[in-house]
Amino acid sequence: MARADLEPAIKLIIAEIHSKLGEATRIAKAAEACVQNGAIAEGVTVSMDIEQLIYEAGRLQDAASLLNRLATD
Repeated sequence: MARADLEPAIKLIIAEIHSKLGEATRIAKAAEACVQNGAIAEGVTVSMDIEQLIYEAGRLQDAASLLNRLATD
């Protein structure tokens, strides 16, 4: 496939990865605040929301890599 055809999709995927990891960062900060204030169990509970975001970011990275490999100049 032509690189020019795939580049918009790759850009969107990378933007979505950035969004998901930004959300994961916000959750991690909230979890850290909990544990710093002594609410360890609550911090762990809050941090569990990160797992799905990281999984999705990983799959999106797989898709971006595949599209990049398929792209021809």
